[in-house]
Amino acid sequence: MSDERGADQGVTDAPDEREGSSARPESELSRWRTPIVLLVLTFASTLYVGGWTFAVPLMAILFAHEMGHYIAGKLHKVDISPPYFIPVPFFLLGTMGAVIRMRGAIKTRNALLDIGAAGPLAGMVVAIPVLVYGLHTSPVEALSAHAGEAIWVEGRNILYVAILYLLKGPIPAGHDVWINPTATAGWAGLLVTQINLIPVGQLDGGHIAYALFGKRQDRYSRLVHRALPFVALLVAVVYVVPAWQRGERGDALFGEAIAGAQWLVWWLVLSVMTRFAGAEHPPTGPEPLSRGRKAVAIGTLILFVLLFMPSWIYVPDA
Repeated sequence: MSDERGADQGVTDAPDEREGSSARPESELSRWRTPIVLLVLTFASTLYVGGWTFAVPLMAILFAHEMGHYIAGKLHKVDISPPYFIPVPFFLLGTMGAVIRMRGAIKTRNALLDIGAAGPLAGMVVAIPVLVYGLHTSPVEALSAHAGEAIWVEGRNILYVAILYLLKGPIPAGHDVWINPTATAGWAGLLVTQINLIPVGQLDGGHIAYALFGKRQDRYSRLVHRALPFVALLVAVVYVVPAWQRGERGDALFGEAIAGAQWLVWWLVLSVMTRFAGAEHPPTGPEPLSRGRKAVAIGTLILFVLLFMPSWIYVPDA
């Protein structure tokens, strides 16, 4: 996830060299001290919640994602910070990802597209092989063999279902794939990429969409943001109606009703983010995207559709 603060526009990449100025450029080593500490703590956090076979591939995916942003920013001479990872040892994944700060305006749409898209695409280059290997080594088992266990069901999207079908074929009724820690890491990579590609504000998807649509994206961003509670409601209806018809009531029905609640939570998160960072995307130059980058932008937004999970995590009634 990248974070370009509008309040920092106008800050140049060059250090302040005015006569008598006390400003000193920060060394690259000193800039990396805190990020490296957070990286180590986040690895420890993911190791705590999932073990080596989960922590190593997940951190590889997240690190590739963030370094995609960082390297693209450096190539375009943007004042970009190293990634600050967020360890959360009591969370399912052990981390809330990472953030990067960019100071100063990004001057062209081409640069904005490169920086915004480099992270998700680099992360997917790692996530897909991890997911393929993880699903290949995960067994398909009867649901009855796990009766009474506290389990969670991973959210599924078009890409995930396609890979699962290619690897396992049709799964018999009453059975499901029991994903191992490596598959869980690959799935988490898809989830993180989906979240970042939501075309709102200054998420990666917001950067990509602004590079493609220009100022029109500010309106599109508001529409997508406002639609998220309705997405949560629609997902709830899709889960509740069949459950009601099956005769489920009480806690079981409530569990179905909150299947899409993650979209409502993310609507609240984005509301806070836009309040502090601004609802409108910082402007770039008027030059349109090059033809090749326009194709990348469209392809990346299509990737969001392929990664869209109606319900991120579903906990069935025991």
